[in-house]
Amino acid sequence: MGETDKPASPDGAARGAGPGRFATTRWSRVLAAGSARSEQSEEALAELCGEYWYPLYAYVRRRGYDTDDARDLTQSFFVHLLEKKSLAMADPARGRFRTFLLTAMKNFVNGEWRKKATLKRGGGVEMLSIDFQSAEERYRIEPSHTLSPDSIYERRWALGLLDRAVEELRRHYEEAGKGELFEALKGGLGHDDGLLPYSELSRQLGQSEAALRSAVFRLRRRWRDQLRELVAETVDEESTIDDELQNLLASIAETS
Repeated sequence: MGETDKPASPDGAARGAGPGRFATTRWSRVLAAGSARSEQSEEALAELCGEYWYPLYAYVRRRGYDTDDARDLTQSFFVHLLEKKSLAMADPARGRFRTFLLTAMKNFVNGEWRKKATLKRGGGVEMLSIDFQSAEERYRIEPSHTLSPDSIYERRWALGLLDRAVEELRRHYEEAGKGELFEALKGGLGHDDGLLPYSELSRQLGQSEAALRSAVFRLRRRWRDQLRELVAETVDEESTIDDELQNLLASIAETS
């Protein structure tokens, strides 16, 4: 693989940035999920559920609920959002969507859940497709120190976004026929400590050390661009992207 080969993902600014970028952000899917019930709204809700269910599950577990109740609470919460059309009240001008979602969950835990607590578990509740099989395994490795429910929610949201950025980058490299290069270099996304020695990578990949150092530089730049693009989908104004990036990284560094 030559050094000049590039993955499908472009260099430079995040894809889609520029005038009109925010007309098609995550907020459009939020509003779709909050609209009258339709195939589009249910697909939007399923997408949001896939991205936010574990941060909310971790929040509920840290509130002291056991595994079964946390699972039912999380699942019932998303059904509640759809049934009550609560997402229609989400307003980009009033703050971050994840803050809206956490506030809605707090209200649900403190109010609606108590009303449903006497019902037979799962009875009368339309179940969404959420894979809880690994939830408790993931929760067991969460920091056990004085991490508040709100902080663990923020942390899991941030880590989830980082994981998505890596997976998107992996897909771009694989589509460009550079999956092997990505797997060899992905440990260096943050810093060189996660990489094998460049001399060993050179023998493994058949490229010069200079070429590999350049490849790592490009990989990091594309990862930052990909992360910035994902963050852009969670805010309403382009001017807030950098602040949101700082908040994201701070929520991870605070608990590392």
